[in-house]
Amino acid sequence: MSVREEFDEWAEDGRDKGMEERHWHTAKYVLARMPVEAGDTVLDLGCGSGYAGRALRDTKDAGRVYGLDGSPEMARNAQGYTDDSAVSYLVGDFDHLPFEDDSIDHIFTMEAFYYANNPNETLREIRRILRPGGTFFCAVNYYEENVHSHEWQDSISVEMTRWSGEEYCEAFRDAGLYVAEQDNIPDRETEIPDSSAFPTDSWETRTAMVERYREFGTLLTVGVSP
Repeated sequence: MSVREEFDEWAEDGRDKGMEERHWHTAKYVLARMPVEAGDTVLDLGCGSGYAGRALRDTKDAGRVYGLDGSPEMARNAQGYTDDSAVSYLVGDFDHLPFEDDSIDHIFTMEAFYYANNPNETLREIRRILRPGGTFFCAVNYYEENVHSHEWQDSISVEMTRWSGEEYCEAFRDAGLYVAEQDNIPDRETEIPDSSAFPTDSWETRTAMVERYREFGTLLTVGVSP
């Protein structure tokens, strides 16, 4: 099954809103760090329900917001969640971004980058479309150090790229982006029961659950275009 087919099914089942709720726990802190100024043009790559672009319009007065997703159904749903004429949702390929050179001020992606068919080419495309000084905020929960995420590949039919933090940094640099920072953003909102509740259907120990959400959380890598 292709990425498009997989996430078309998710969108049709209403799972886009479920993803939004889960991702928001850490995504809101990533969005707050973005140096978006009034009037800036922003791209949300792998936008899902489009919540990130709408948030940047509401909280930072971003000028033009584009959300791009490989799933037509996701993009259709996202467009239906807003009547803001400054927000548009597109269907596109991460390896061939439909934007002119030096045309985007900031790019955000949450839990989508690792679905790219060729992540190194995606980074080169990101470098191409970013204006000088533009930023790329890349947030993932599926990464090498987060051992609790490794089994996720077994539950989805499309291939995912699992890089370590250092591999993200190396790939950013190879694409011509400066690495401004890399950080782990904890999820402090997912409820973790008392030890007496374990094992649960999903977790053998409370220690493992704490590690997954409070320590590993979301890996954020920030690139800057020279």
